[in-house]
Amino acid sequence: MRKKPEPVLLECITFRMRGHEEASGTKYVPKKLMDEWAKKDPISNYEQFLIKEKIIDQKFADTVRKKIKNEIDAGLEEAFRETLPAPDTEQELKDVYAPYVESIVSPKTEKKSERRFIDAISDGLRQSMERHDNLVLMGQDIADYGGVFKITEGFVEKFGKDRVRNTPLCEAAIVGTGLGLSIKGMKAMVEMQFADFVTEGFNQIINNLAKTHWRWGQAVDVVVRMPTGAGTAAGPFHSQSNEAWFFHTPGLKIVYPSNPYDAKGLLCAALEDPNPYLYFEHKVLYRSIKDQIPDDYYTVEVGKASLVSEGNDLSIITYGMGVHWAKEILSTMPGISADLIDLRTLLPWDKEAVMETVKKTGRVLILHEDTLTGGIGGEIAAWIGEHAFNYLDAPVLRAASLDTAIPFAATLEQNFLPKGRLKSRIEELLKF
Repeated sequence: MRKKPEPVLLECITFRMRGHEEASGTKYVPKKLMDEWAKKDPISNYEQFLIKEKIIDQKFADTVRKKIKNEIDAGLEEAFRETLPAPDTEQELKDVYAPYVESIVSPKTEKKSERRFIDAISDGLRQSMERHDNLVLMGQDIADYGGVFKITEGFVEKFGKDRVRNTPLCEAAIVGTGLGLSIKGMKAMVEMQFADFVTEGFNQIINNLAKTHWRWGQAVDVVVRMPTGAGTAAGPFHSQSNEAWFFHTPGLKIVYPSNPYDAKGLLCAALEDPNPYLYFEHKVLYRSIKDQIPDDYYTVEVGKASLVSEGNDLSIITYGMGVHWAKEILSTMPGISADLIDLRTLLPWDKEAVMETVKKTGRVLILHEDTLTGGIGGEIAAWIGEHAFNYLDAPVLRAASLDTAIPFAATLEQNFLPKGRLKSRIEELLKF
């Protein structure tokens, strides 16, 4: 392969001589089959080869085998002498994330430019690449082509193909490579072409990225970008809101910006942090909204919600596209004022901001694009019921998408989404 480095598939056909685990045994395997494979045992055959060639003798082999067995037995005795660890809840919770003291980076100058949501993400990536020379970007077609949404267009020319890397169509391998880079002291950004495709890398995220620091103290400096959301009539496999799949998993951090300023600042903050992030970006927002944001590098504090607007009649707690739906519907309801809370960070979410707005208005509506059952809104509603019940003047209501797959037809898709039901839910809440 050194002389002719081409792809080669090396298949090693072997046989398991013991059960999958100790309890299962091998009684279900025909003895004849076991005997046939025993003759092919490479360790036994190599030992006999060495004896036949007079490189070693049987006494030497027996001595080595006994020495190894003694080492194993001594190790087992030492392990069995160990006592079980004493529970320490505080320490267990501390071990979930790698230690990191977040410091907010402010822009060096006040210069601003009008940037679309997609431009803000691109700026955040580019300036983070300039700031961190150990940051590598990976994804399908993100190099010369610039990605399906063109967010990394021009990056190869600026940073080279060693740092902006096209990958095979294998999300599990891409995420696993990101973890490997992190172990080597690098930073990695992994792009899912669509958030829906993350199912192929689900195990890597849930069981490797999320748990590695808790298991053995290794920081996991990986950010997985997830273009998400419906509204483009793209159907059930390119439109899902799947943030709740990961919300249940300790060890991950999840951010979901709703505007260009937060899109850039939260991405930069995620890339600073040596913990694994899922960064959700709504595809419909890419080119539909714009704002004046700082030209310089800056970060937005992770875990802090934003008060988009203030009011006294009710509180709407939401994130992502929900922020824009809420603003639009409220503008059609004269005389109704609401606290509009943009969570921005979903894990960990801002309990302090939620408590403050519940105390203020006493009426809460939780809005999200994800389907209703099992959505993040259910957890927040439960938390409010447990910790802020005495401040409520009405039950906590939710507005979310239908518990169905996302239709292709635009008319059906709009019916699926909660926007069309939002006004009636607000009116229902205000009747209490």
